[in-house]
Amino acid sequence: MKKFILSVVGVFAGFSLFAQEAGSVSLVELYSSGGLFSHLIALLFLCAIVYGVVRFIQLAVKEKLDAKAFYLKLKGYIKNESYEEAIKVSGNFKNTTLGYIFWSGLSVFNDQRKSGVKGRDLKNALQNSFDEAGLQTIYKLDAGLFWFDIIAQVATLLGLLGTIWGLMVAFKGLAVAAPVDQQRILTQGIQQAMGTTALGLSAAIPTMFIKGYLSSKSEKIINDIDEYSVKMINQINSSIKE
Repeated sequence: MKKFILSVVGVFAGFSLFAQEAGSVSLVELYSSGGLFSHLIALLFLCAIVYGVVRFIQLAVKEKLDAKAFYLKLKGYIKNESYEEAIKVSGNFKNTTLGYIFWSGLSVFNDQRKSGVKGRDLKNALQNSFDEAGLQTIYKLDAGLFWFDIIAQVATLLGLLGTIWGLMVAFKGLAVAAPVDQQRILTQGIQQAMGTTALGLSAAIPTMFIKGYLSSKSEKIINDIDEYSVKMINQINSSIKE
C-alpha cells in the first residue's frame, strides 16, 4: 500500500515540479484558472485514486500468496496421495484466486476418485474441475481496469474542451469589451485555455501509470495461476493409472 501511494504522489509531484520549472506556474494556479473544467478533472482524478486503492488492496493484499511455495507444499501431499490434507491446506487460502482454484479442483477430483471414477475419465474430471474454477474467478483479477483508460481519456478531452471554451471566451471578450479591458480578458481566456489542457494531462498521465501498475499485478497473478495449475494437474495425472 505504501509503495502504491508513494508512486502516485511521486508522479503527481513530478508533474507539479515540471510545471513550475517550465513556466513558473503551479498546479494551484492552473486549477484556479480552469473554472468548472478544473473541478470536473479533479473529480475524475480523485475517482482514479480511490478506485486504484481499492484494486490495489484486492490484487496486492487479498491476493498475496507465494505461488511457488504454495505449490511445493501441496506437491508433497499429492506425491503421498494425501488428497484430504492437500484440500485442507488449499482451503486455508481459498480467499485468494490460486488457493480457491486448487481447493475447488482438488475437492472435485477427490470426490470423483472416491466415487470410483478411474483412468482417462478421472483425468478429464480433474482438468474440467480446474478449468471451471478458473473460469469462475480469473476474470475478476483484471476486471474493471478499463475504467482507468476511460478516466484518462475523459480527463484529456475535458482539458481540450476547456481550451476551446477559454479561447471562445477570449475572442468574445475582444469583440465586446472596452479597449482598456481587452488585454485582461484575452489574457484570462488564454490562461484558462492552456491551464485546462495542462491540468487534464496532469490527471491523465498518472492515471495511466496506475493502470499499468495494476495490470502488471494482475498479469503476474494470472501467469502464476496458469503455470502452477498445469504443474499440479500434471503431478496428479502422473499418479493416475490408466
